[in-house]
Amino acid sequence: ARFKELAAAYEVLSDPEKRDRYDRFGDAEGFDLGNPFGSGEGLGDLFDAFFGGGSPFGGAGGGQGRRRAAASGPDLEVTATLEFTEALFGTAKDVGVRTAVPCDECEATGAAPGTAVEQCAECSGTGEVRAVRNTVLGQIVSAAQCRRCGGSGQYIPEPCDACKGEGRIVTDKTFTVDVPAGVDDGSTLRLTGSGAVGARGGAAGDLYVRLRVQRDERFERQGDDLVHALQIPITQAALGASITIDTPDGPEEVQIGAGTQSGQLFRIRHKGVPRLNGRGRGDLVVVADVLVPEKLDDESERLLRELAAQRGEEVAPPSEGFMSRIKSAFS
Repeated sequence: ARFKELAAAYEVLSDPEKRDRYDRFGDAEGFDLGNPFGSGEGLGDLFDAFFGGGSPFGGAGGGQGRRRAAASGPDLEVTATLEFTEALFGTAKDVGVRTAVPCDECEATGAAPGTAVEQCAECSGTGEVRAVRNTVLGQIVSAAQCRRCGGSGQYIPEPCDACKGEGRIVTDKTFTVDVPAGVDDGSTLRLTGSGAVGARGGAAGDLYVRLRVQRDERFERQGDDLVHALQIPITQAALGASITIDTPDGPEEVQIGAGTQSGQLFRIRHKGVPRLNGRGRGDLVVVADVLVPEKLDDESERLLRELAAQRGEEVAPPSEGFMSRIKSAFS
């Protein structure tokens, strides 16, 4: 329906007689060219919707187009490395980035002090140059970026020496990032408006901070839980013990029951990772790793053999020493 209305408008504007009648009498002559979008402002808004600023025919079609706003600057990305506990409990982290900031010398206008930015005479400040050409299908309007001003709609007779007319300079800047408790490796934080500024007063983009969390030899993160492998001597596993372990919050007692097996889990509630939504913490899961001695002295071996005999368990015979093997060879 909108294209039908546009075609009707084009038919009127491309015919000198119909255009003259519309300029003098408006819709009264039966053209029915009210704004199809409901605001009742006629041909100007219709061509605004399709061509981005005023009628391409000028004059009665809507006058000059709107001046283009300064383009925003690009987004930036930086990586911040966190220690394990910093990611766990949150921290304030300084990150450095090379970015574009407004030029103080010209106050971001791009013009040398004492001079001013002028409207581009080529495009009348619209940033676009439009041309109408006749074809077998009728008149066709084409629009292209103004080469004189680069599409900005502005012309700077005397550019600022500090920024070369850009209205911004490149420098190193430091931002303080508030890292929330519970972030994980690979998380990304966005600082709105902390990216590079656009040329000649353009708004700043955003700064994205990617987080890299260093590993901790004591803990492995699994979601909101922390897992800790606890090595337990065979005697403590068999008889039970109270063992002190390090947790992110400090020392904690773990009660090891008699007969503990390798792989058995002991859960310490609410000593894991803080949840990002602020609702509590995960758990610290302790995994028992029962250690079997690789070498025994004579007394320890004797006691274990006595235990095996008492329990009726068959074990390998004691290994012979070097001298015993020599005597056996000559006997």
